[in-house]
Parts: sequence; structure tokens; C-alpha cells
Amino acid sequence: MEASRETITAWSYGLAGCIYAGFAIYLGAGWRNTLRSRAMFLAAILCAVWGMSGLVFAITGLSLLLGASLLADVFRFAGWYFFLLILLKPESGDDDWPARVRLLGGVAFALVFVGIVAHVMAVLGIGALFQPQRMALFDSLAMTVFQLVLIEQLVRNLSLDARWSLKPLCIGLGGVALFDLYLFSDALLFNRIDTDAFSIRGFVHALAVPLIGVSTVRSRDWKSKIVLSQRAALQSISLVAIGIYLLFMAAAGYYVRYFGGEWGRAFQLALLFAALLLLGVLSVSGSMRAKFRVLVGKHFFSYRYDYREEWLRFTNTLSAQDGSSQLGQHVVKGLADMVESPAGALWLRDPTSRFFAQAACWNMPISSATEDADSKLCKFLIESGWVINLEEYRSLPRRYSGLDLPRWLVEVPNAWLVVPLATGTEMIGFVVLATARTKLDVNWEVNDLLKTAGRQAGAFLGQMQATETLLEVRKFDAFNRMSAFVVHDLKNIVAQLALMLKNAERHRDNAEFQQDMLMTVEHSVDRMRQLMMQLRQGTTPLDGPRGVELNDVIRRIQTAKESQGRRVNIELDGKIVAKGHEERIERVIGHIVQNALDATERGGDVSVRLERRDKQALVQVSDTGHGMTPEFLRERLFKPFQTTKPAGMGIGAYESFQYVHELGGKVLVDSEVDVGTQVSLLLPLFEAGPGWGAEVLHKERE
Repeated sequence: MEASRETITAWSYGLAGCIYAGFAIYLGAGWRNTLRSRAMFLAAILCAVWGMSGLVFAITGLSLLLGASLLADVFRFAGWYFFLLILLKPESGDDDWPARVRLLGGVAFALVFVGIVAHVMAVLGIGALFQPQRMALFDSLAMTVFQLVLIEQLVRNLSLDARWSLKPLCIGLGGVALFDLYLFSDALLFNRIDTDAFSIRGFVHALAVPLIGVSTVRSRDWKSKIVLSQRAALQSISLVAIGIYLLFMAAAGYYVRYFGGEWGRAFQLALLFAALLLLGVLSVSGSMRAKFRVLVGKHFFSYRYDYREEWLRFTNTLSAQDGSSQLGQHVVKGLADMVESPAGALWLRDPTSRFFAQAACWNMPISSATEDADSKLCKFLIESGWVINLEEYRSLPRRYSGLDLPRWLVEVPNAWLVVPLATGTEMIGFVVLATARTKLDVNWEVNDLLKTAGRQAGAFLGQMQATETLLEVRKFDAFNRMSAFVVHDLKNIVAQLALMLKNAERHRDNAEFQQDMLMTVEHSVDRMRQLMMQLRQGTTPLDGPRGVELNDVIRRIQTAKESQGRRVNIELDGKIVAKGHEERIERVIGHIVQNALDATERGGDVSVRLERRDKQALVQVSDTGHGMTPEFLRERLFKPFQTTKPAGMGIGAYESFQYVHELGGKVLVDSEVDVGTQVSLLLPLFEAGPGWGAEVLHKERE
């Protein structure tokens, strides 16, 4: 070693040893008999020993003292490891070491042990299956990386008040670790130590002492309020795993090159590229991330979930929708993410509260299946409030006493969990989740989390529905105001016509008056026609429902449409009498037929089929028209002021839907864009009493 470099090395390590010795004396003068104080004092003493050993080596130049200095460096790492692990220990008692801290301690012990063995073998010149000097450098680099991991984990989990006191410590230890990372990685890469960097290493470590001293003054007891979150644990363990993986692959690459002869370098590059490619694939794999999260939550925490993180994430998911129509999909995704499920669908209660229908889906096929509100599935969800585990149901059906799964749920691909969504004492809907990406034990913790999240989601959905109802009420209010204006215009037209009739008695023979009267009538007719186009008004009959022959109704509709130049094919299955009001049923069926004709070009096919199905009459109106999108069927159909017609108001479809459900029937729609639409009306049959006669079949027309 050159004289100038020897002098710099001696001053460098001597300064580090003296400063750490003085720091240890300062700690001893203000001794506090706590585990943190003892760990800090031990780390300072070991750093002082390391600095002094480096000073002795620089003065003497003996290789044996170099080995002692490097061995002291291993113990210096051990001292800081112990201190950082103490800081990571939760405030649950000095004798309580969680599994996560014990694991980190085990890794630290393994690195220190390997370092001691490698350095001792290097000093003694013992070589077996590996080069001890190379192994010592490799272990020093691994210890430096692990120190950075501990510092990173500490920083991520500091509370705001503890961050102020421990930030200088983390900066100081992190800075020297980065310097050591450069020193050892350079030495491992080129198989020689950078003497310039090695000579000033003591100066670099001495610069960290003032920062450590600042933290000592700010935090006398070294007891920070550190709570290790699952996210931080996952990130830290991922970093450790990636570091170990890269170190292993680097070692494998070195030996491949060493034993590979002239092809060694090519094999090494191929191996390193394959290793990085495999790391990238594993990093973006959803199933691997899910398995890793389950592993960390199961073995490192008494509770599987970090409830604060889960609740913030779920709330952000529910609040991040672009519109009310997207909330259902966000509910499904939020619940699915809690249990690593890749897909799901939401069934919401119909406005009539008679059945549940699919309202949203995420990575799951759209289903037209509906579930009656009084079915066994719905009753079980309402009465028990349980999350139904379909795998458990198949293996232990006795646990779900009284539950009978509907056929459509059994046919849902990979159906796993059914989560009820409740608001108060009512169930607003339920979510069906697909099987998780990894094996997950659905225990009490998972059930409680899903049930609580389901209640929150139910509250969000209930609020959304209430908001939509309020908007509809406001639209109807605007519609009523428009009706008042129309009535006002009609009153003016009536007054004008009444005045004309009054004057007609005196001027009936006046040719000029007759011409003016014709112009007035023509203008009134045009004005009323415009008003009728603006407003469609229907009134509910005051009398109760009675028997209506659907055959005659459908034939009258066919005749009326043919008079307009449009053909409607009909298929009638005998005489069927339904319960209702003849005029309103004719208007409902006529409205559906007219919509089919409007959506179908001339030359297309529009047909009406009537048949008896159990205790209901089935009226199917089919066309080969433009069809409707699944989004329109799910989110807009049968809602007021929602229509596909450029000049329509959407009142007719809404009125028809409401009236059919008032009768106890159901409206089903199956449509595909550019293929056609089929609307099915299920109407209750009329049950006639013994005195029922033909005179009550038809209502007289005025």
C-alpha cells in the first residue's frame, strides 16, 4: 500500500473509531437500562472496535490484521441489525417477538454466521468447494442489502411523530449502506477491492455519527410508535425475496462462467437474461401476488387483513365510479379484491321488490336470470345474513339448513361466494364471486369482513337508488309543469272554438266568416296535434281488473296496423282470458308492437304469439329490427325519460312496465343488436267465479 494511501486509511478508520468510541461514552454517561439503549450502546462499541482494527491494519499492514478488521466489520453489521430489529419490535412487551421480526432476525443471524465462517476461512487459507475470499465479498454485499431492507421497512412504518426523531438515523445508516453497496458490488464484480474507496470508508462512516446523535437526542428512549402494516411487510419481504433471488442468480452465473470454458460468458448472459425474464413474469402474475399476500397474512400477522388499508381501498373503490351506472361494477370489484377473486356479478332488487336481476358484472358473463324475492336463497340470505360458501355447501349441506340453490346459480361458472348487500333490515341485492386465484380459507375473519363490506356497499347502492328516485320525481315534476302549460294552451283553444261557435249563429251565412272559421278550425287542429305530440297522458281506471280476451285484443291490433300499411303475424293458442283492464292491456300490447314496427325496416318480420304457460298467459312480441345493447337493457330500459327513439320520451315503456307489475305479471326482454328483440309479457289468468257470464268479458266501448 502506498504511503499516502496508508496515511489516509489510518486517519479515516482512526477517526471513525474515535468518534464511535466517544459516542459510546456519551451513551454510557446518560445510561438508561432499556433494551433500545443497550442495543444502541452495543452497536456503537462494535463500530468503534471496527474503526480501531482498521487503524491498526493501516499502521502495520499485516494481512492477519486485515482479516481481523473485516471480521470486525461483520460484527458491526450484527450490532446495527440488532438495533434495527429492536426498533421494529411492536409495543406489546419486551418478551413478545412476533413471527415477522423473528424471521428477519433469523436472516440476520444466517448472514452474520456465514460472514464469520467465510472470513475465518479466508484468514486461515482454508478452501473447500468455494473460494472463501469470494464468499466473504458475496456475504458482505448481502449484509449491506439486508441493512437497506431493514432501514426501508423502518421508514415505511414510522408514524408522523416518530418520523421526526428517527429520520436522521435512517439517513445516516442508509447513506453508509449505499456506499458499502458500491464498494462490495464493485469488488464482487471485478474480483478486487477499490483501494481508494476502501481507504475513505472510515470517513464515510464517521459522517453518519452526527445524524445518529441527532436521533439519540430527539428520541431518548428509542421507542418509536412503529406498527408494521401488511403492505409494508409485503413490500419488504418482496424486496428481500428479490434480493435473495438476484444474489442466487448472480452466484449461479458466476459459477456457470467459471466452469463453462470458452462458452462460459455466453451461458452466463443467457442465464441472467432468463432469470430477469422469470422475475418479470412472476412480478406481474396476479395469482403469484395473491398467493404471496395470503402467505404473508397467514404466517406473519395474527389477523389476516390490515383493516385500515382494506377499508380505505374499498371506500376509494366505491367512490371512484365515473357515474351511478358504474357503481355496481365497482362494488363487485371491491368485494372481489378482498378475497382475491378474479370475477363477480351483482344482482339488485327490482323497483317493485318482487325479484332480483343482474345489474352489473365484472369478468363474468351477462345473465338474464332473475331470482324471486320470496325464494329460498333470498330468504336464507335475509334471515341469516351469512356469506354463502358454495364449496362448503356442497361438502356440508347440513350447515345451510333450508337453503336450496337455484339452477341459474349452480350453472354460474366457478361460482364460490354469495355476499348479501343489506341496508338496515332489508336486502338490496347480493354479489356472486368466482373462485379465488389461490387457495383461501374462508374463516370467521373473511366472513365478517365481507358481511361488513356488504353492508357498506348496500348503503352506497341504496343512496344511489334514492338519488335516482329523487331525480325521477323531479323529472315528473317538470313533466307536470309542462302538462299545466299544455292544459293552459288547450283552454285557450277551447275558448277560441267556443267563441267561434257563438258567433256562428249570427254569421253562418257570411262567406268571409265561414272562410275564417275554417282557418281557425284548421289552426286549432294543428295546435292540438302538436300538443298531443308533446304530451302522452294515461289514467288508471277506477274499476278493478276483469277478464280480457287476449285473442280479440291481438286481432284488433293486427287490423289497426294493417290499415296503416304494416303487417303483423300472429299465432294464437286457443282462447285465453287474462286479468286486467281491456283498454290498458290493448294499449300496452299495442305500444310494444308499435315499438317493434318502429325498430324494424319494411320487409322485416314482426310477430305476436299467444299461449298459456302454467297459470299465466304468455304474449311474445318478436321483431327482426335494430335491437338494443346489454347496457341499455340493464341500465335504461323501463326507466322514465329513457328511450332509443330520437323524438320519444320513454313514458310508454315505463307505464307499460308499471301496469303489468301492478297486475302481478312480469316483463322479460331478450335483445341483440342488429338481430332483433323479443318482449315477453307474463299476465295472470282471470279466474272466473261460478256466476261469471259472457257479459263481463268485454267492457263496452263508448
